[in-house]
Amino acid sequence: MPADLAVIGLGLYGLPLAQAAVAAGIPTLGYRTGPEAGSLSPAELRRMLAGGFRHATSPAELGRVRTAVICAPTPREADGGLDLSQVQAAARTLAERLRPHTTVILESPVPPGTTENVLRPLLEEGSGLRAGRDFHLAYSPSRVDPGNRAFTPANTPKVIGGLTPACTESAAAFYGRLTDKVVRARGPREAETVQVLETNFRHVNIALVNEMAVLCHDLGVDLWDVIRCAETKPFGFQTFRPGPGVGGHAVPQELTARGRTLRMVELAQQVNSHMPRYVVQRSATLLNEHGKSARGARILLLGVTYKPDVADQQSTPAQEVAIRLMELGASVSYHDPHVASWNILDRPVPRADSLYDAAADADLTILLQQHRTYDLQGLSVKAQLLLDTRGATPMGAAHRL
Repeated sequence: MPADLAVIGLGLYGLPLAQAAVAAGIPTLGYRTGPEAGSLSPAELRRMLAGGFRHATSPAELGRVRTAVICAPTPREADGGLDLSQVQAAARTLAERLRPHTTVILESPVPPGTTENVLRPLLEEGSGLRAGRDFHLAYSPSRVDPGNRAFTPANTPKVIGGLTPACTESAAAFYGRLTDKVVRARGPREAETVQVLETNFRHVNIALVNEMAVLCHDLGVDLWDVIRCAETKPFGFQTFRPGPGVGGHAVPQELTARGRTLRMVELAQQVNSHMPRYVVQRSATLLNEHGKSARGARILLLGVTYKPDVADQQSTPAQEVAIRLMELGASVSYHDPHVASWNILDRPVPRADSLYDAAADADLTILLQQHRTYDLQGLSVKAQLLLDTRGATPMGAAHRL
């Protein structure tokens, strides 16, 4: 069966799109751009194959589809910018096979202007076709929330910004088969900046509550009770909760332009990047208060993924927490139902098989991620000393961040 859609990049952004397309009855071709985060269970793969999904065996197959969506990853570079090399490679591969009347959509997180200034020239030079005249070109920010069962591609509105009105409508016609609502942006730059705003909104608000957590601890104020009360306000407030740091694939962008930057985003990054260090400081203080030193202490880390109930470890703050604890001389082990093995600095970290026994044996247990399978009431009873960085344990059952 010929495919109508090619999803280029089968990682965090591409796999959910491919699954949604197959569920909507669209024959879908998957093309990998390299090693990518994201995987399917055997049952999910069987359902997709039965629904018309197949992996591309040759780049030539990309030239036989009506719609091609580029979902290549854009990791952060050393200087803080986004690495567009995989997006560029995907564009070159597609351009050599691009046919007239194809709709090309970019979903990867990118700086505003990338669709027009980076993607468009590569597609036009490689194909000899002209965007907006011979083929449609648009941007749509990916709105993937791994592990969130309440919001799926079907009930999450899709923002679209095309190079021309015709490009926007072509992309809208495609996404209209997948989602209940399509929102049209004025153009690709506006659609790209939607993704930037949404990502920065998350990071800035997490930074606010993280800074509040440090301040409230110093003041002897229970921040978790403050949040519980504040979230009853029906307007002008959205709940965010502190934690040991911010992980995930969405990279905050400072949007440097005309000599100006988003200073609030820069400050938010500083606050959030400090949180793993703060967790280690609080851990050492707790141990000291109970007559123990961090050096030689047995410390158990619970949950080392960046989100609850998923296996993804992208930019997880657990890594820095573990490294800093080891630097203090602590003996670190971990437990995570979603992570079978874990390496820090190229060395394996011991994995606890029996959670309750490990918590009872550890001098300090640190809850870094609140997986659904954790019985926090039982853990609070078994653990000698428990530091809860997620505010998930019952009031008074543990030391909270």
